[in-house]
Amino acid sequence: MKKYSRLFKYLSFYKPHIVLYFLFTVFSIVFSLVSIGTLPLFLRLIFTTEKLVLKKPAVIHDSADLMNYINYHISNIIVSNGAQGPLLALGLICLVIIIAVLLKNLFLYLSFYVLAPIKNSIMTRLRSEMYNKLLQLPIGFFTEQRKGDVMSRMTNDIGELEGSVVGTLEGLIKDPLNIIIILGTLIFISPQLSLFLLILLPLTGLIIGRVSRSLKKQSNTAALMLGEALSVLDETLGGLRVIKAFNAEKLLQNRFNTTNNDLFHLRNKMQFRRDLASPLSELLGVMVLCGILYFGGRLVLGGDAGLEAGAFIMYVGIFTQIINPAKALSSSFYNMQKGTAAIARIEEILNAPVKVDENENGLKLTVFNKSIEFRNVSFSYEDHVILKNINLTIEKGKTVALVGSSGAGKSTLADLIPRFHDVTSGELLIDGKNIKEYSLFSVRKQMGIVTQEPILFNDTIGRNIALGMENASEEQIEHAAKIANAHNFIEQKEGGYHSNIGDRGGKLSGGERQRLTIARAVLKNPPVLILDEATSALDTESERLVQDAINRMMQNRTSIVIAHRLSTIRHADEIVVMQKGEIAERGTHDKLLAQGGIYKRLVDMQEVK
Repeated sequence: MKKYSRLFKYLSFYKPHIVLYFLFTVFSIVFSLVSIGTLPLFLRLIFTTEKLVLKKPAVIHDSADLMNYINYHISNIIVSNGAQGPLLALGLICLVIIIAVLLKNLFLYLSFYVLAPIKNSIMTRLRSEMYNKLLQLPIGFFTEQRKGDVMSRMTNDIGELEGSVVGTLEGLIKDPLNIIIILGTLIFISPQLSLFLLILLPLTGLIIGRVSRSLKKQSNTAALMLGEALSVLDETLGGLRVIKAFNAEKLLQNRFNTTNNDLFHLRNKMQFRRDLASPLSELLGVMVLCGILYFGGRLVLGGDAGLEAGAFIMYVGIFTQIINPAKALSSSFYNMQKGTAAIARIEEILNAPVKVDENENGLKLTVFNKSIEFRNVSFSYEDHVILKNINLTIEKGKTVALVGSSGAGKSTLADLIPRFHDVTSGELLIDGKNIKEYSLFSVRKQMGIVTQEPILFNDTIGRNIALGMENASEEQIEHAAKIANAHNFIEQKEGGYHSNIGDRGGKLSGGERQRLTIARAVLKNPPVLILDEATSALDTESERLVQDAINRMMQNRTSIVIAHRLSTIRHADEIVVMQKGEIAERGTHDKLLAQGGIYKRLVDMQEVK
């Protein structure tokens, strides 16, 4: 049960509700047994000529005394009312049955009424906790994870858990309670016959357990297959243009259909095994019932076991009520085995270490005053060294450009500043203090980022610009758009700033999307700007508009520019040339050209183009 500790933690918030559910369930079971327990009274006092019980039992020790006590009161009704006595007794028994069934269903409904919010709340908390954890995890976590697999865990695995474990929460409480109360009643009625029952029931449970054991492994395999299928779907939607251009539809079809068909066969096997739970438990239950009928009949016919015919009829009637809870419990057990794989995959994300600590109680970086300093900084990811012994100081108000070939470590170096990653060794200092001493929120509040690929959301233009700035006015949004050279094209849209831009900004051109991200950075008005090849994917006209917007945005700010087109960083205060994770050259544009090293070679290559 340790693997379900998270669900039990959620349940701990609802202790009063669980107590109520427990009480309502007990009352429901008790009144169900009361309605069944009246059946022998019909047979003994109404439809037979058996002698009436006119002496009240002094003490109730066993089931025989209980039956005599009930029969005594029924006999009094029959005797004291003459010819109408049997009919009055019959009417009373019918009334007792109706009231018992009414109360049973009332308490059953109340138990459902109490339990439903608990189950829904567990799933709501789990979804929220998982989503919040995804937001907390460092970017490096997702480089090793398939996006489709993460989505599968968030949707399919949580849905599986809802149906298999939380969905059977009712059965996991009610059915065992039902079985315990019924077994206790049966032991009271006949200890000898119940001993036989207590031997058979564990054997049936062992058989069911062996059949369901493989469900956990199969469920885990099915979840992995679904994650792979969702990954193929995500790649297809993201690369549809390339797929069609290279006539790769058949390749993607085969890849998806292979996984989909394997998932189909595996789920069939799982369903066949799970569906076996109910009929198997019913068959075993009927076999146990037949054993009880045989051995109980021998006890009644022998007359020396203290079990009379009426009590035996009640025993059989009550035992039949244990079959459905046993079937439901076995199905719940199957479902829990199936849900174990789902919760294990969910726990992998929920228990993943958050390597970049939020440090909420740390220093607040309210103003950037002096400099950002890399002091002997190295960074590795899974034993792969990306940055080695970086020493670099970025003064306030200066523009530092990072250049170099792909894989040189430019983007990784820039990602350390907003703490998308933490350094492996060395120190990153802001205004002379280690960046880890500041709260993460306050550090990122001082920074604005414009990436090579515009990251936009399926929302309006205005809300995309005001991302993270919920209190921004329309005038402020419009002013930021003007600085980013975006106001004119926004005004031409039918809805203006209220126009929806579609999934990932699909309704806009590349230049328009990039200008919106610049407007977003302008509205934030941060003292530090990180520009990661913001113009490299644009055409000449769009590049001019975007570069003009960038130049205006960079005024009076500290800027770290990752440059692909070297012509855009000629006027940088310092150009840092990176090679294989190290700083190979540094200086101004003219100084580096004069050195005739790596930077000059890069410039010459672009001029030749």
